[in-house]
Amino acid sequence: MHSSRDGALRVAPLGGLGEIGLNCLVLEYEGQAIAIDCGLMFPDTSMLGVDLVIPDMEYLRQLGERFLGFVITHGHEDHIGALPYALRELDVPVYATPMAAGLISARLREHGLDTHVRLETFRPRQRWQIGPFGIDPIHVTHSIIDAVALAITTPIGVVIHSGDFKIDHTPIDGPGPDIQTLAEYGSQGVLLFLSDSTNVEVKGTTPSERTVRGGLESIFVETAGRVFLSTFSSHVHRLQQTLELSAATGRRVIIVGRSLMNSIRIATDLGYLRAPPSLFAEVSEFGSLPTNRVTVLTSGSQGEALSALTRIAMNDHGQVRVEPGDSVILSSRRIPGNERTIDNMINHLYRRGAEVFHTRNAPVHVSGHASQDELATMLNLIKPRYFVPVHGEYRHLAHHVRLAQAVGLSAASIFLVENGQVLMIDADGARAGDPIPAGRVFVDGKGIGDVGDVVLRDRRHLSQDGLLLAVLAVDQKSGELIAGPDFLSRGVFEEAEAPRFFEAAREVVVATLNQIAPESRTDSLEVTEEVRKALRRFLGKTLDRRPVVVPFVMEM
Repeated sequence: MHSSRDGALRVAPLGGLGEIGLNCLVLEYEGQAIAIDCGLMFPDTSMLGVDLVIPDMEYLRQLGERFLGFVITHGHEDHIGALPYALRELDVPVYATPMAAGLISARLREHGLDTHVRLETFRPRQRWQIGPFGIDPIHVTHSIIDAVALAITTPIGVVIHSGDFKIDHTPIDGPGPDIQTLAEYGSQGVLLFLSDSTNVEVKGTTPSERTVRGGLESIFVETAGRVFLSTFSSHVHRLQQTLELSAATGRRVIIVGRSLMNSIRIATDLGYLRAPPSLFAEVSEFGSLPTNRVTVLTSGSQGEALSALTRIAMNDHGQVRVEPGDSVILSSRRIPGNERTIDNMINHLYRRGAEVFHTRNAPVHVSGHASQDELATMLNLIKPRYFVPVHGEYRHLAHHVRLAQAVGLSAASIFLVENGQVLMIDADGARAGDPIPAGRVFVDGKGIGDVGDVVLRDRRHLSQDGLLLAVLAVDQKSGELIAGPDFLSRGVFEEAEAPRFFEAAREVVVATLNQIAPESRTDSLEVTEEVRKALRRFLGKTLDRRPVVVPFVMEM
């Protein structure tokens, strides 16, 4: 366990550098530390049965009382979703903007932690001190209300963390990003800049949120039936535009999905979402309202198996259905890994007779992340002494390094850091420090971290090659075969073929037992291992397959 008690600032990412999601970065000075964000990642197709992925918090546990708390840049799941798991073990405060605090509170309530956690709310330019860190939150624009960058003053200089951002000069909710404050910090001198890399491969600038309105409006006006719209539940700007367009075209709004209900309630309570109560209708009114007078706001834009929109697409929702003449708008980006499930859902919606609008065929979504020109603008404004790209897979970080060099930063001042790698900055300069524990923890049902790579490998093996169970009974004293072997298989043989293979497998097991010395046959562990090896060889030779073989030996 290394700690910086030598006037050095340690920058240690636990997640988000080398992947999209899991964002969590530790700043440590003189042994005291804070973490910026605490996010999750949704599993990819290789993580069979896994519900969520969170960063490994071992390093924060090692810090003990020297870890002073989490500072949150905004309320997206990839920045706050791991908090309920981290806060079971770490008794520290969480600092967040009002919208993020509302979303975090809802999450903590679900986990029964809402009364145990100290949740402190802050607004842009409300400065405060945590140990050696002076925190100054700076308003930025993103695809969620209340996003901030953080200017963090340390005894050896200012660190600026961009959070997730884009430079949107005409946002839906008022002021654009606080470029002036960022520029002021730049002119005074910034030691280190950590910047979002998500859209670094996209040339030019990201369009304003306001540009989506035209694309949505034409669909609302031209649709003869109902309009279904699905977006991320925390995307308050998009929800506000949907409510305004519904009011303008005489449509009542029905909300379907718990996460959407939560977000709309939180944003309305905070005054961020404005709509008269009369605009909304209950789900029970779905069938009685004229079809051209209905907007259905629903969760499930990523095609999640149990989401409201997927159930509607499969005609499996108790109260809501899609019919010919209806339009469905997927007003969100496709999260990598979800392409197949989204396409399946779209196919089912077309089967119901709907017209489906999404990012590939209509201007119904814009990103919340800065493209190349905006990233270059931030680098030019902030003029950091050192630069570390964050929030991205390795290729994103590498592209951002090149972009920083193109705007004039020297190669020696740019560091490509991955999870678990440490950057040390002190009076002598910046250099790599000793690595720290970092990795991924899988959440599966109620289990946290009890599913590891070996379990996932077994699940993949089962899913690809199937299972063969062999049951036999041997005499405890003589080692003679008393009963069996009987077989049960899943995903190995066609049902009609199974008896023939079982007969051959029986002969293999009997022959194997005859080759084992009589005294060894009374050892069930040895019998189990020999039977397993023999059956795997048999299946490999006859079928060229390697199912999971589980012998079950009973001693009688």
